[in-house]
Amino acid sequence: MGVWDDVVGQEAVVGVFEAAARSARTVAETRESAAEAPRTSSRTGRGTGSGTAPEVPGDAGAAGAADTTDGSAMTHAWLVTGPPGSGRSNAARAFAAALQCTGPTPGCGQCKPCRDVMSGVHPDVVRLATEKLLITMEEVKGLIGEAQRRPWTGRWRVILVEDADRMAERTTNVLLKSIEEPPPQTVWLLCTPSADDVLPTIRSRCRLVTLRIPPADAVAELLVRRDGADPDLAARAARASQSHIGLARHLATDPDAWERRRRLLLAPVSLRSVGDAVLAAADLVEAAEAEAKDATTERDAREKAALLRALGLEGESKVPPALRAQVRQLEEDQKRRARRARTDVLDRAMIDLLSFYRDVLAAQMGSDVERVNIDLSEALDQVAAATGPEQSLARIAAIEECRTRLRSNAAPLLAIESLMVQLRPQA
Repeated sequence: MGVWDDVVGQEAVVGVFEAAARSARTVAETRESAAEAPRTSSRTGRGTGSGTAPEVPGDAGAAGAADTTDGSAMTHAWLVTGPPGSGRSNAARAFAAALQCTGPTPGCGQCKPCRDVMSGVHPDVVRLATEKLLITMEEVKGLIGEAQRRPWTGRWRVILVEDADRMAERTTNVLLKSIEEPPPQTVWLLCTPSADDVLPTIRSRCRLVTLRIPPADAVAELLVRRDGADPDLAARAARASQSHIGLARHLATDPDAWERRRRLLLAPVSLRSVGDAVLAAADLVEAAEAEAKDATTERDAREKAALLRALGLEGESKVPPALRAQVRQLEEDQKRRARRARTDVLDRAMIDLLSFYRDVLAAQMGSDVERVNIDLSEALDQVAAATGPEQSLARIAAIEECRTRLRSNAAPLLAIESLMVQLRPQA
């Protein structure tokens, strides 16, 4: 199996990355040969006297980015974009593995560097994937320091930022010079949903690679092969998630996910008053908090136990005043992670609601596109018959506005209450 096996439905992107990895290998081998030449000349007495290595073609400062107009050229900075669930992070990690690969073909998946990168333990691939709402200035400064180091065992120092859209403008500006003028063996990989999510100054210094929404059958095949899902369930999950790989896996592996999703999608249909909408919003936020807590509680406890053990406080009932700041910092980080997890759960709910009203609108317009929610066809037909396209479009806009509010750190309960009031059936 190669490193590209989990990058489903992205043949064009894989082709770009494979060509760049081959180019990068040529650049690295040329650099190594040039570095070896002076030592060989010195040992054989054929040195030129200058003691300097000859110039490496195409190695002008940044990972051999000599000709970025060439589709196979390697460059020092990449911006990997694509809609949520398209596999941006998987593609970037596979590219990082291909750059470090020592097998016969870059990205073989069998050599030790490939296996190390894919398992997250390669010393020359530095990955940042925040679980907080924003990447901090301190984290970015740490990345810049890592980017200045020479590779330990590999040919490249790869800095992979999976959530580059979560950097504030001031933080991104700190990153600019390192991306503009990195050391010769450093490669930056920035992942964002859209190229517009980063500053134009960053965007102009990166090579843009855009992933598409993968086909549902490709996502289903991945779930069967990687997660052992039942083929019929995998196909249904891929369609219901609209080819969002993460959501499809959630539906295919969580036995209770389908019932929770059904209750969510049918809740707005049954609302009869503003009071019902407020109660439904409270139920949704409470369920999101419970799911986020289930996902983080065990990890939080494990992290705190590890910190106390490192501080020599294992089994102690009280933390000395001099060490409380470290414990408090960990607790604050865990609270931010919990808020991010809750926001992600609510955003997933918004995506499901969008799919429901997309199906309603398609039915109202007489479109023959395949439905996402085929298991709710009866409810879809009832809503489509009782309302018009204008109402469906207004509800879709309300859901998108709610998503924006949640991402901007608005109070979740207030945002969801406002949405539910707008989704309730109108007399």
